[in-house]
Amino acid sequence: MKWLLVCALFVICGTAAAQEDSVQTACLRSEMQNAEILAPDTVKKSHEIDIIRETIRGFDRLEDEYIEPNHYEFTVMAQITRTYENFVLSSNGQSLRLAPDGQTKVGPYFGWRWFFFGYTFDIKNIGFSQNGLRKEFDISIYSSQVGVDLFYRRTGTDYKIRDAKLGDEIDGRIFEGLPFAGVNVGMTGVSAYYIFNHGRFSYPAAFAQSTCQKISCGSWLAGAGFTSNTLDMDYDELERALNERMGGGVELDVDSGLLFKDIQYNDFMLSGGYAYNWVFAKNWLFCASAQLAACYKTSYGKVADEKNGFDFGKFNIDGIGRFGLVYNNTRWYCGASFILRTNNYRTSRFTANNVFGSFNAYIGYNFVPKKKYKKKKV
Repeated sequence: MKWLLVCALFVICGTAAAQEDSVQTACLRSEMQNAEILAPDTVKKSHEIDIIRETIRGFDRLEDEYIEPNHYEFTVMAQITRTYENFVLSSNGQSLRLAPDGQTKVGPYFGWRWFFFGYTFDIKNIGFSQNGLRKEFDISIYSSQVGVDLFYRRTGTDYKIRDAKLGDEIDGRIFEGLPFAGVNVGMTGVSAYYIFNHGRFSYPAAFAQSTCQKISCGSWLAGAGFTSNTLDMDYDELERALNERMGGGVELDVDSGLLFKDIQYNDFMLSGGYAYNWVFAKNWLFCASAQLAACYKTSYGKVADEKNGFDFGKFNIDGIGRFGLVYNNTRWYCGASFILRTNNYRTSRFTANNVFGSFNAYIGYNFVPKKKYKKKKV
C-alpha cells in the first residue's frame, strides 16, 4: 500500500512539474511570437524616425571648407531700418504718384537656430496706438538649404502726393507735397526659397548672420509664395484734396479708373534668380542677389473688372533685389543690407505699381555655445 502511495505521489508531482514546464514553455513561445509580431513595427518606427532626423539635419548640411557653421544656440540683435515706399496709380493717361516721408524704425530681434523674429516701430510714433501707425512684423526661418518668410505689413495714413499728371493743361507740380491720408496699403503673406548650391553657398551668412562664408561662391535660387494685398482709397477725399489745391473755381476731371474704394487681390508667385557671396577679407562678406517672379493675381473690387476664369492678362512680373555687407567673427556681427521689391498690378481700368525698399543697419551678439563648440575645462 505504501509503495502504491509513493508511486501515486511521484506520478502527481511529475504531472504537476510537466504542466508547469508546459505553461512556462507556452508563455515563452507566446512572448516570442509577440516579439516577432512587434519587431517589424518597432523597426519600421525606428526607420521612420531616422529618416525624419536625417531630413532635418540635411537642411543644415554644408561643406566646412566653404562655410563656417553657427557656433551658438541663440542670438540677440538691435536694428535700425530706413524705409522707402512709392505707389504709382495710372489710368487712361492720368497718373498719381504717392509716397510717405521716409521712415526710420528701430527694433529688437531674437534668434534661436533657424528661427529669427522681431518687431520694429516708427521712432516718431513710439507706442501701441493703432491710429496712423505703420506696423511691420516678420518671422523668418533660415537654414542652409531652404528658407521661409512670414510677414505682416500695414501702412499708415501719412501719404503725400509727389507727382500728378492729370492733363496737358494742368501743372502737376502744384500738387507736390499735398498730404493725402486716404490711402491704406496692407500685405500679408508667406514665401519660401530653395538654395541649389547650399553646401557651398550660404544665404543665411548674408541675411541671417547665422553662418560665416569662408570662400566666395554663388548659387541659383528658386522659390514660391502667396500674398494677400489690400489697397484702400478714399476717392471722395482725393477729389476734394485735388480741387482744393487747384483753386480758382476750376474743377478737375479725374479719370474714373482712379476713383475706387478698395481693391483686394491675391498674389501667387514662382520666382527664380541668382545670388553671389564675395568674401573680400577675413570675416567680411558682400552679397548681391536678384530674383524675378512670375505672379498670377486675382482681384476683387468695385472697378477691378476682373474676367472670370483663367486669363493671361492676370500675369505680372515682379522683382526683388538684395544686397548685404557683413562682418562676422562667429561671436559678434554687424553689417548693413538693402532690399528692394516691386509689386505690379493691372486691370483693364488702371495699373498700380508699388516699389518698397528698406535699408538696415544692425549689430548683434551670439551666446550659449553649442555642445561641440564648448571649451573643455582642464
